[in-house]
Amino acid sequence: MASQNWIDILESAKKTALIHDGKRKIHYLFTDGKEMAEEYDLRTDELIVRKWRHKSTLGAHGQWQQEVGETLVSPVTSLDADLIKENCSNPVLVRKDTKTSFQWRIRNLPYPKEVFHVSVQPSERCIVIKTSNKKYYKKFNIPDLDRSQLPLDSSALSFTHANNTLIYKKSNEILTLEQNLMKELKKLKGSSEENVDCKTQ
Repeated sequence: MASQNWIDILESAKKTALIHDGKRKIHYLFTDGKEMAEEYDLRTDELIVRKWRHKSTLGAHGQWQQEVGETLVSPVTSLDADLIKENCSNPVLVRKDTKTSFQWRIRNLPYPKEVFHVSVQPSERCIVIKTSNKKYYKKFNIPDLDRSQLPLDSSALSFTHANNTLIYKKSNEILTLEQNLMKELKKLKGSSEENVDCKTQ
């Protein structure tokens, strides 16, 4: 997808909208068969969820991969108490954006701020979080910057100890892209909450 302008790819995708449960839900079907699903808060227009699904080489639908928001534990997994216990104690990096920044929270990592070292590696287009006690190491990219082919800027990165939150301030290019996209999404004629409720009653 990188060779073509990301905004053009978004515009050419087939989009379906649904207003439900205080959220604007958008489904994108791209020309290459990939799918993206997003959920926005209706009041604030903040992105709550973004996930992707790719087709396999045989054309079957793959599993949804979470990019923004928390992955919900499936009911099947919840039957296995041991598996849940193990998952609950492991550190988890969850992305939860705001209107002005990309944000990640690290759950289950109860160490003081001075233990954490956060850095940007522009050559590898990634952010690295590690702890001096060698209990945690995570290397990840920001897909939004990759898709728009924008550089990583270390001055945009900050780390707060409240909720172990890593904050990357959005550039003007990203803010403009998101504002323009939201204008387009609001024009989509989608089913409303009332229609959905009628079907479920």
